[in-house]
Amino acid sequence: MTMSDLSIQREIVIDAPADVVWRTITEPAQIERWFVERVELDLQPGGHGTFAFTDRAGEAVTAPIVVQTVDAPHRFAFRWGRVRGELPEPGDSVLVEFTLSPEGAERTRLRVVETGLDAAAWPDDEKSRYADDHRNGWAEKLGRLAELFPAHAG
Repeated sequence: MTMSDLSIQREIVIDAPADVVWRTITEPAQIERWFVERVELDLQPGGHGTFAFTDRAGEAVTAPIVVQTVDAPHRFAFRWGRVRGELPEPGDSVLVEFTLSPEGAERTRLRVVETGLDAAAWPDDEKSRYADDHRNGWAEKLGRLAELFPAHAG
């Protein structure tokens, strides 16, 4: 398995200013509109939270997260892992980073990158499944996010 096999990156352009996109990716009520079913979030570096969702097998999952970076409206990062119920730690988790870049006054490029999978102490087949699942999952979730901001006609 190579590093590129474990690479998880997605990028979209959203028809909304960066401050609006920022709120949509960091406010629990907004996150619940496009990403997970229920969110608890202490939005500060070192803050803890949980994402509750139903996984692809139909199982209810509550995933703990730890906020790493809050740099409004440019960068938001959190760490989450595969061990349910335990706080994610380096070596048993990945870092999810959202980077927002304004494109003019009314559009924002949003890039999502998950790193650290190569260093996670997980079996290789599990890392590979995770990477495939999350590549597809981010495409779906970012599509839902973009749908919240229909392009302006005119």
